[in-house]
Amino acid sequence: MRQIRGEMDIPPRQPLPVLLENASAGDQQRTQRHRDVLDFLARVESIRVLEAGETPPESATALVGDMKVLVPMAGLIDKQAELDRLDKRLAKLDAEHQGVSRKLDNPNFVDKAPADVVAKTREQLSALEADRVALTEQRARIAAL
Repeated sequence: MRQIRGEMDIPPRQPLPVLLENASAGDQQRTQRHRDVLDFLARVESIRVLEAGETPPESATALVGDMKVLVPMAGLIDKQAELDRLDKRLAKLDAEHQGVSRKLDNPNFVDKAPADVVAKTREQLSALEADRVALTEQRARIAAL
């Protein structure tokens, strides 16, 4: 829940409806047994287990084993403010990606830098690309609300 709140910039005090997808019997029992703690610490408004084959609404998702914890986004966030925030993050990420790409495109850097530095820079570029994909998907989810 904290991960979802952080990613979606949802205030900690705002109660959230929660949907559980692929929840096993054990997951459901633990959820019921610890419901008071979840309500208090995660500010959970409600918890509902989705039926097999039921399509969830557009939601922020966190994985807990095989179970998906879903928080429907409709009505919880200011859509335009969130889109603007994501656009700024994407622009910053793109600028950083360009800088790292230029460094790797420079033959002097690749030839003269130690191999571990070049490898670390390539890893950084991969991480930036993965972050961009995740942010683009998140932006698409928000835009669809």
